[in-house]
Amino acid sequence: MPYTREQSGYITIFVLIFSAIFITIITSLTGFIFIQNRLQLEKQNREKAIQIAEAGLDYYSWFLAHNPDDLTDGTGESGPYAHTYTDPEGGDIGVFELTVTGDTQCNTLGAIEILSEGWSSADPRYTRTVYGKYSRPSVAEYAYIIDSNVWAGADRTIIGRYHSNGGIRMDGDNQSTVTSAVLNWLCTASFGCSPEETQDGVFGAGGAPELWEYPAPQVDFTGITSDFVNMKAQAQASGLYFGKVGGQSNRHGWRLIFNGDNTVDVYKVTSTSYVWSIHIDDTAAGWQRDYDTIQNELFQGTYTVPSDCSLIFAEDKVWLEGEVSGKVTVVAAHLSGSNYEPDLIIEDAISYATLDGTSGLTAIAEGSVRIPLYSPDDLSIRGIFIAQTGYFGRNLYPCWYSPYDHRNSLTTNGSIVSTERVGTKWSYSGAGCGSNEWSGYNTRTNSYDRFLATDPPPLTPYVSENFRFVEWREED
Repeated sequence: MPYTREQSGYITIFVLIFSAIFITIITSLTGFIFIQNRLQLEKQNREKAIQIAEAGLDYYSWFLAHNPDDLTDGTGESGPYAHTYTDPEGGDIGVFELTVTGDTQCNTLGAIEILSEGWSSADPRYTRTVYGKYSRPSVAEYAYIIDSNVWAGADRTIIGRYHSNGGIRMDGDNQSTVTSAVLNWLCTASFGCSPEETQDGVFGAGGAPELWEYPAPQVDFTGITSDFVNMKAQAQASGLYFGKVGGQSNRHGWRLIFNGDNTVDVYKVTSTSYVWSIHIDDTAAGWQRDYDTIQNELFQGTYTVPSDCSLIFAEDKVWLEGEVSGKVTVVAAHLSGSNYEPDLIIEDAISYATLDGTSGLTAIAEGSVRIPLYSPDDLSIRGIFIAQTGYFGRNLYPCWYSPYDHRNSLTTNGSIVSTERVGTKWSYSGAGCGSNEWSGYNTRTNSYDRFLATDPPPLTPYVSENFRFVEWREED
């Protein structure tokens, strides 16, 4: 049957409708493909931008390896410093721009901070920025570094890396790596082994043995020895320096009380009384006198800790307590050629004015870092505590001094570095006190300070002379 004019019109309308639909689909598909292609190119250029920015950090770490302490990219002028990033096969592919700053305290360069902004030559609109902190790894990366055999008891909780150059008996709750530099060692009665026996580098009833490693690389204690001569000179020039109070004796010194406002009250300790104790590093010597109890002191003044050299050097014994603001290093050392090696006494709680990483303490004793008999029942301390030739701990005080022989809890946030064995709790018998007695802090909790791990106080010792990136992140 022949088509009518009306039917022909319908067909034309259908053709037009389907043509419009087809054109719309094709246009939309083409637009979608174009947008996806553009997004893919943007993604590629953004990815290139961060790779170029990271190349900037790599470049400056290489530059510093050949030009230590140079913060000007070899120009002698202030930045930023732009470099073209090239591909030997493809020519110039982008640019990175560097901003370099250094943390200088006491005329000593610490960490170097690098901001690297990168972009692709194909589309400079898309930039990415990465931040790197370049420094030598410090002792603050550890909860403990010990240069002797050690026993961590069952009442211990340790959060942070625990290392000994000797053997380790780990009965405590460790939540990070435990490393010993020896394959095996002779565990004696002093470490709970009776009869004595050869044990693995790390052994014990503590949890997470999968985190134990032995033998591990030794930490060079010679390398982390503080340069007291330089520290004294820097403190005399631009920090705070306090000399010897009297003769070659541990019966006097300086008491430092931090006030939480960047100041410290300083007292000259002129006389002390003693109590009897057994020392961690010389148990065979028996009962010894600890002249730690202050009897007379003279107020010397309230001092502001210098901002460009936050170093306090005392050439005598130091009693330490209070609330620290800013990053401060305290040193107790004697450099007059005698055999006198001052101790640092933790007299009371040590806290920080801020907990965001802007406050911190490093306390270094040429001798030992000790907690005295008359310490708080619950003691909380923050800081990096370094006993350069002695030990960190609390001596054995017998039942004669009850109730001070028994203390409840010790909480340490920071790091402990000790040449000799550490200890803040003892088991003992005799001394007129009966059998199965104990002395010290009943429970102990240690955790490293993650802020100080990458940004410690000035002149904090390092575990390696080799610089590396201790922080690496993308900036918004």
